[in-house]
Amino acid sequence: MSSLEINNLHVSINGKEIVKGFNLTIRAGEVHAVMGPNGTGKSTLSKAIAGHPDYTVTSGDVLLDGVSVLKMEPDERARAGLFLAFQYPSEIPGVSIANFLRAALQAKLSEGEEIDATAYYKRLYQKMDLLKIDRKFTSRAVNDGFSGGEKKRCEILQMAMLEPKFAMMDETDSGLDIDALKIVSEGINQLRGPKLGILLITHYQRLLNYIVPDFVHVMWDGHIVKSGDKSLALELESKGYDWVKKELVTA
Repeated sequence: MSSLEINNLHVSINGKEIVKGFNLTIRAGEVHAVMGPNGTGKSTLSKAIAGHPDYTVTSGDVLLDGVSVLKMEPDERARAGLFLAFQYPSEIPGVSIANFLRAALQAKLSEGEEIDATAYYKRLYQKMDLLKIDRKFTSRAVNDGFSGGEKKRCEILQMAMLEPKFAMMDETDSGLDIDALKIVSEGINQLRGPKLGILLITHYQRLLNYIVPDFVHVMWDGHIVKSGDKSLALELESKGYDWVKKELVTA
């Protein structure tokens, strides 16, 4: 069974430590939600694991199936099976979604291998049908002029095509109205299964009404301070995060 192990990870940006001894193991088939207020290091965690150059891992390790990814370039980490869905996806004017996805899949192949166009489009349309995405969508430039919901659906389609071992979803609910949230959540749920592990980063419990996690973790001051099941998210929704802070002060 595949696993993603984050062991005592410390991450800094511009010399300031943000992630401070983060520990978590995610196994294939599991959905782990990481919650916490702004500034606790949630987005920093996901970007550091993906290999963003602005984030420096000062100690600790990240193991994908027992192999450290920290010396890998971001593209190598992606080929190894990591996927990051951004909070604010970038626009790529002039590049169609179909060509973008084809290039991403081609990059995963060995030198000399070529994608069969017929097989590629057959698979692409199967995934789009699964996610209830109109096929005209693929002719549009990546995220160019997209609504928040369309950008997030584009990322779900990327995830469906690339079939990573582990997906890190950085505040997927950010900027979505309730209808878009339902559509995007339905797409993620369609991709859930025994071969995919998900790290779901969010501020709010509302996302977890649609994507029910196996585990919920509260991140505070750069590390996990509390873990539980979906009921923990409901408690955070009703009480806010202040009660967690009070528990830490009196502990």
